[in-house]
Amino acid sequence: MVSEITAQETNRNIQTATTDDDDENEDTQKDKYLTFHIAEEDYGIEISCVTEIVGMQHISEIPEMPAFIKGVINLRGVVIPVMDVRLRFGMAPRAYDERTCVVVVRMGETAVGLIVDTVKEVLGIPESSITEPPRVASAKGARYVKGIGRMDGSVKILLDIDALLHEEEKEILTAIV
Repeated sequence: MVSEITAQETNRNIQTATTDDDDENEDTQKDKYLTFHIAEEDYGIEISCVTEIVGMQHISEIPEMPAFIKGVINLRGVVIPVMDVRLRFGMAPRAYDERTCVVVVRMGETAVGLIVDTVKEVLGIPESSITEPPRVASAKGARYVKGIGRMDGSVKILLDIDALLHEEEKEILTAIV
């Protein structure tokens, strides 16, 4: 079983993976994924999209937002919209606890916080171990999946960060920050 690590340790791993020389940066980040747990599944996002990981903070609610947009946080003077990935995927809500984290990612020009149950680790998943997601026409959630990573007898659902928000939702979030 993969051990869970703290946000601080993961941030160090992200910094190590993203602060090499520009020429080497793309190669260093290639095939690297930040993995996290939601409900009973492990997910991953490309490390190049991740800015940092922070613990849960006070979220200021914004009226008339979709239920999965929980509001905004103030992270060192920067206002960042926050979405609960569980709710985005249509899963039952869960009370936040000391393991709940906000993964700050870049979606275009906007920083967005993704609330996840638990951050796991930064993993190298070679392209040869990634398969196309199953094409199920009736599964709305399939649009979020970029691929399936196979690692040591388990799978990681690799997400397409840009698909988590529709264009009109991205415009709304950009307008509130």
